[in-house]
Amino acid sequence: MPHATSDHFDGKTFFNPGEESDRGLLDLIKWKLTSRAAPWPERVDVARQPLPPAPAPEGIVATCVGHSTVLLRTASATILTDPIFSERASPVPWAGPRRVAPPGVDFDAMPRVDVVLLSHDHFDHCDLPTLRRLAGRDDPLVVAPLGHRSLLAGAGLRRVVELDWWETHAWAPGLEAMLVPALHWSRRRPFGTNRRLWGGFMLRAGGRLCYFAGDTGYNETLFSEIGRRCGAPDLALLPIGAYEPRWFMRTAHMNPSEAVRVHRDVGASRSIAIHWGTFQLTDEGREEPVRALGEAVELAGVGAGAFDAPPPGASVSA
Repeated sequence: MPHATSDHFDGKTFFNPGEESDRGLLDLIKWKLTSRAAPWPERVDVARQPLPPAPAPEGIVATCVGHSTVLLRTASATILTDPIFSERASPVPWAGPRRVAPPGVDFDAMPRVDVVLLSHDHFDHCDLPTLRRLAGRDDPLVVAPLGHRSLLAGAGLRRVVELDWWETHAWAPGLEAMLVPALHWSRRRPFGTNRRLWGGFMLRAGGRLCYFAGDTGYNETLFSEIGRRCGAPDLALLPIGAYEPRWFMRTAHMNPSEAVRVHRDVGASRSIAIHWGTFQLTDEGREEPVRALGEAVELAGVGAGAFDAPPPGASVSA
């Protein structure tokens, strides 16, 4: 179905109003020729822990699986964000960024997944092999931005709801998700740039409000607007990795200092860091986002324990 034109869709492609578009091929070549990535380990150990029990009716538990994959559990539902359990973030199994940290939760150890929140179509967020496994095992509902239905149907997902920014879908009493804007872009093939929308989600579940930011750059006004429109989240899942070099990445990925600003802009009670330490996508070292986050939290005067980076397998309650 054709999408209506809007302040972020021109009838053919989506865009970020008033912001720069994604970087082009010449910028990519410049990056690769002028910078050197910090070394990463080939593999790190992950201490898997048993999943905690489902929370009481008023509560939500977030378990960090790795990258932007978080398992969210309430007393009545299990929600999974941007699921990727594959060894590579790539269209092919033999090339592309390889996983350094294994998933903090085994795929088969997860309870039945009721809903998948999918932020955008990039391979490290929209992993079709994982989505096929979920389709065959759980037949979940997938809530995604505009333009994703045919891609997801090709992975065997029968129940897909597409949303535009600020639209909400409720799938059960007390369970709903709103797609909120993010500063990013989309593409899975050379000539498919920005044909699908991107975004984050404000999830209402278990009597709690949880903000999953997806992938996003920073903007001085956007996140305050999200907080005003949606309310202050009890828990925020905020990306802190894949940000160097800044001249190339700042329009699509925020750095840890900017993530702390988002934590404050949206009014989150508690934030946990995602999108770090799993795939080497950019130039910073594997542990650098966590170090920089600790420094930014201290400089901003954010309360102890209000924003940290739990390792894969760790769980946080709200």
